[in-house]
Amino acid sequence: MGILIKQIINLIRLLHSDTGQNQIASGLAFGIFLGFAPFISIQTILVLFIVFIFRVQLGAAFLSAFFFKFVAFLLDPVADTLGKQALESSALRSVWLTMYNTPFLPMTRFNNSIVMGSFLISLVLCPILFFTFKILIAKYRTEIVQKVEATKAWKAFKATKVYLWYLKYNDLYGGV
Repeated sequence: MGILIKQIINLIRLLHSDTGQNQIASGLAFGIFLGFAPFISIQTILVLFIVFIFRVQLGAAFLSAFFFKFVAFLLDPVADTLGKQALESSALRSVWLTMYNTPFLPMTRFNNSIVMGSFLISLVLCPILFFTFKILIAKYRTEIVQKVEATKAWKAFKATKVYLWYLKYNDLYGGV
């Protein structure tokens, strides 16, 4: 439970940071690939390579991957069915044969129906998630933060010594 709370706190700190919406949204969206792919695989290495090259927010990607790892288990039956349909398609048979005979590609385990189905689900959902997360981040930063900061409870909390200690700590040791 402590890990989950820490991840939520890190997400809130990330949303309050100066990090751009596109970087956070793309990190959260790329997390679906990390969460749905096998833990140690070429897919994971490739996604991490892309994350590092395109300045995607790494913390958001790991946070999203943590969440999507649990969702992946729930969607395994759907991924298995989708993967079987793709792998057994006669129109794609030559593509799978070529991929299987290409060096390194069999190590992606694309011929496993769950891995293939999970990849296809990730491929379809990633752009949708990017735009959804981008809209949600913008709404959070403009609407929710202003409403919370306008409450009497927040103003009272800002007047406490605990908040002043937090600000001092944040100034000394840096934020996100």
